[in-house]
Amino acid sequence: MGGYENGDSPAAAPFAGEDGVILGVDGGTTNTVCVCLPAAMPPPESPAAVPVLARVVAGCSNRNSVGESAALETLEQVMAQALAMANSDRSAVRAVCLGVSGINHPSDQQRMLEWIRDLFPGNTKFYVENDAVAALASGTMGKLHGCVLIAGTGCIAYGVTEDGKVARAAGAGPVLGDWGSGYGIAAQALTAVIKAHDGRGPQTSLTGDILEKLELSSPDEIIGWTYADPSWARIAALVPVVVSSAEDGDEVANKILHDSVQELADTVIAVVRRLRLCGEDGNDKFPLVLVGGVLEGNKKWDISGEVIKCISKVFPGTYPIWPEVEPAIGAALLAWNHNRKGLKLENGS
Repeated sequence: MGGYENGDSPAAAPFAGEDGVILGVDGGTTNTVCVCLPAAMPPPESPAAVPVLARVVAGCSNRNSVGESAALETLEQVMAQALAMANSDRSAVRAVCLGVSGINHPSDQQRMLEWIRDLFPGNTKFYVENDAVAALASGTMGKLHGCVLIAGTGCIAYGVTEDGKVARAAGAGPVLGDWGSGYGIAAQALTAVIKAHDGRGPQTSLTGDILEKLELSSPDEIIGWTYADPSWARIAALVPVVVSSAEDGDEVANKILHDSVQELADTVIAVVRRLRLCGEDGNDKFPLVLVGGVLEGNKKWDISGEVIKCISKVFPGTYPIWPEVEPAIGAALLAWNHNRKGLKLENGS
């Protein structure tokens, strides 16, 4: 697993707390969350037992969405605020895990590591990965094994084997086909409204539902609304309207959701096959962590349930997990685990 690095300085900086703190960051397209944990905490027996010293929320930190400068500013802001809220400072930080959307290549990790090294003491340990890693860890309490499906503003499937092999599918953004994402669902709905208005597609109740939601009077106005601020999260916020229309029986909305379910299922299936998480015969049990607003339960249209049904037809050993802690805590637990292993090695254990 790339992106994990120890500081090079042999001298330990003084710590604001007796044993220091751990920072975990989940940086997404919609928002960014940072939590602070005590470095000396015992292994948590349950998700509820994780002692969170501070939690801070800020805006988007996906550099592909807002640009690198704004993304780094947001990341630095949430970490500084979390430390202040925990009555701590940068000198007390033992380890940091950044799980950030838009980290898709080793070069992305390297740039982030070079940036974060200048923020903390030389003895601090760093772990930089895509936000999917933090989401997986939130369902496995900091252990990396299994597959995670994130379907929020964007979508990605990410898998890790017990011996550390990794694979991913999707996560390339809406331009490159993440149509199971919140953005993808909403963009298809907006397109359906424009097509219906033009006479290029069937009439749909999405027209009235979306116009009411956006407080617009005509489908023509949707064009101006869309391009006035085409940020991914703003578009994706229309997903509940699509789900509501589908629940009321609209055929166009239902097709959009059915197609999105298949897209999400195919994304997971691709990762599981490549890593053979299902075993040689395809029937082994493996954890599938489900994260993101698109996968949250709805009254009638259970998107996550439909996705699991599709995957289970291919891999009956699929074991779905809905995390009890958020991905930022998963990121912090990853950093805590690495820090703890490092201390054991230093002590000769």
